[in-house]
Amino acid sequence: MLKEDEVTEIRTLSRHGMSIRRIASELGISRNTVRKYLRDNALAEVRERGPGRPRAIEPYEDWLRRRVQAADPIRLPATVLHREIAAMGFGGSERTVRRFVAGLSPPPQPEPVVRFEAAPGHQAQMDWGEYRLGNQRVYAFVGVLGFSRWMYFEYVTSMRAVVLVECHRRMLGDFGGVPREILYDNMRTVVTRRDAYGRGRHRFHDEIRELAKECGFRPRLCRPYRPQTKGKVERAVDYIAQSFFNPFVTRCELEGRTPDLDELNVAARLWRGDVANARVHGTTKEVPRDRLIADQRAMMPYIPPQTVATSHVRWPRHPLQRSPKCYDAILQEAR
Repeated sequence: MLKEDEVTEIRTLSRHGMSIRRIASELGISRNTVRKYLRDNALAEVRERGPGRPRAIEPYEDWLRRRVQAADPIRLPATVLHREIAAMGFGGSERTVRRFVAGLSPPPQPEPVVRFEAAPGHQAQMDWGEYRLGNQRVYAFVGVLGFSRWMYFEYVTSMRAVVLVECHRRMLGDFGGVPREILYDNMRTVVTRRDAYGRGRHRFHDEIRELAKECGFRPRLCRPYRPQTKGKVERAVDYIAQSFFNPFVTRCELEGRTPDLDELNVAARLWRGDVANARVHGTTKEVPRDRLIADQRAMMPYIPPQTVATSHVRWPRHPLQRSPKCYDAILQEAR
């Protein structure tokens, strides 16, 4: 490190138009050293002069502050905030947004995770998330395929067994197949008694047992007090809350309204396809939509139950005399 008078001499010679090579030769130091002290001086002068040219994020800083404060104590990811102000005209990078919002709230403490990698088509994991939508309590049914990390979720107003089964049917239809097993927490609508018939032989709820028999999957339970066993769906529940539900609901609140369940599910379906299953997954480093192909090839096909018989449909005869084949869409909609 140079002495203060040597640094002053470097800057004085530079102001008189002497080149870096000449200054280095005169003082017997390297050119990189000269460059370093001249660069440090230039940065100091910029700080003394003022803020310089306007920053790209400056017009959106007040909105970001209000957005983060309105959502507190919920922490909104920088990816979500970047998407929102990009729609408002911001042309900067996500990193710029991340740097700005980092000072608005303390960084979260990472939690330890336990990972188990499943073979294609082998396992799916299911769990519930619980939220408030205005004055109403809603629940997120979340399912994740273990290999591809393909995610399905929807919002309902009850966690009853009949609702759980219907959510399963829609999930398997979205997966495009049935995995060999589905892993659950020890919830009452899934298991009525652990180890009822011996170690690892549980008494499952009638609705789940019949669904598993019909579709051809094996229900499995994670170890008690060890939710990390189904860490993939646990992280998915957190990801959905942080990146979709909380940003969507707080954005609606900022607009002075509360979305209803139908609007929430429509937005969830769009986000699921455009963001969640189209992003590069942090663990696999691949896109779930691309890996889903391997899962579907390994899974059994899912055949939905036949809920509408042709004989129960009254075919219109007037004014169009057409074959019932023309009304396949009616049956599909009814199913």
